[in-house]
Amino acid sequence: MLDSYFKITARGSTVAREVRGGVVTFFTMAYIVALNPLIIGLAKDGDGKFLGGDGSHPNLAMIAAATALIAGVLTILMGVVANFPLALATGLGLNTFVAVGIASKMTWADAMGLIVLEGLIITVLVLTGFRTAVFRAVPTQLKIAISVGIGLFIALIGLVDSGFVRRTGSGPVPVTLGDGGTLVGWPIIVFAFGLFLTVALMVKKVKGALLIGIACATVAAVAIESAFKIGPNFIAPDKVNPKGWGLNVPTIPTKVVASPDFGLLGHFNLFGSFGKITAVSAILIVFTLLLADFFDTMGTMTAIGHEAGLVDRDGNVPDAGRILLVDSIAAAAGGAAGISSNTSYIESASGVGEGARTGLASVVTGLCFLLTTFLAPLVAVIPYEAATPALVIVGFLMMTQIKSIDWEDLGIAIPAFLTIILMPFTYSISVGIGAGFVSHVVIRIVQGRRKELHPLLLLISGLFMVYFLTSPINAWLS
Repeated sequence: MLDSYFKITARGSTVAREVRGGVVTFFTMAYIVALNPLIIGLAKDGDGKFLGGDGSHPNLAMIAAATALIAGVLTILMGVVANFPLALATGLGLNTFVAVGIASKMTWADAMGLIVLEGLIITVLVLTGFRTAVFRAVPTQLKIAISVGIGLFIALIGLVDSGFVRRTGSGPVPVTLGDGGTLVGWPIIVFAFGLFLTVALMVKKVKGALLIGIACATVAAVAIESAFKIGPNFIAPDKVNPKGWGLNVPTIPTKVVASPDFGLLGHFNLFGSFGKITAVSAILIVFTLLLADFFDTMGTMTAIGHEAGLVDRDGNVPDAGRILLVDSIAAAAGGAAGISSNTSYIESASGVGEGARTGLASVVTGLCFLLTTFLAPLVAVIPYEAATPALVIVGFLMMTQIKSIDWEDLGIAIPAFLTIILMPFTYSISVGIGAGFVSHVVIRIVQGRRKELHPLLLLISGLFMVYFLTSPINAWLS
């Protein structure tokens, strides 16, 4: 039954590979259950209240429970409806924008209402076929460039989250090696151990290399923390332990099971924001969320499709409409649950690297998230440093597609180059895609090859110009 429904054999996979891939994807993105509460749970809204409870104090457990629940339900939906190895959870970057740029101007319920509104609009765009049509209007080689750029982006995420690369905070160079140019602390050793172990297992063609690497690195981290009591990287807002663990401190939990509180569900006010800020400001916020969500997911879907070998010769993903529909519903569901927009995660590529090719992997990932609502203390054992080697390896796997780009055609080569480098340099998939689209359109017009440009690509490039100029436009209108 599983084989028939998910087309496991037809896609050259096995149930065991799908299960392994689903578990690996979960391990590489489980951090969101702990991180999302820290981002939106410690920020106050325009009324000076925290999200959850009575608003008088942070309620991180409630946010964590809702984060895991919605991620689990939507990821299972992606597997069952779209049969694609793609997991969803609260979007990083979007949640920071919500906490800092939106909720600070209104109540949390009002801010979540804008998220729901954006999700409903993008769902309509999918149902009308517009979102899928835009995806098909993009040249094949630009889709490959998007995939490669995301590969570099995900590798940088792994290096930054592990502490191997860190922000300098001053000077002309924004990032540096380790702490001030030096690798320090046991967590870095755990990262290096996990990375080299995974590479060795891959070279030996051992099945489950990424999963084994994460598990062994976690065991090593727990042993090191037990012996040396290293503690977290961030001790207080103004105090940092450069030799500490990045997020989760890998200690053996005193309890494994905890009862979740889902009281945050339904915490939104659909049009409440229009009474707190001007209609123009609200519309610009929704437009910004819409464009970021629209193209982040398109890029992620393209990258996963290429890595899994699930694209046709034009670079299109079969049943893209179903994938985009579930993702659009996820955006609205995240707002309705009070935890910010949910979106597709590029960390799903780690599961594909482990062999996942079908939606069964997503079902496994989703079930792991649902278990996390009760097993949050156990998930908190896995530190960044144990999970991030998988992201670096996946970045390498996705980088190998670069050979398919025609570097002799400047109309493709320059946009591909900008797409690839700007994703990691700006820490944004949307910026890379936008720069690639706009530069491709400009170069083709200069070359006198305007007829090669799809009308939808011209439209989207114009919208991206508005996106890039949102701040001065907003200031001018104000």
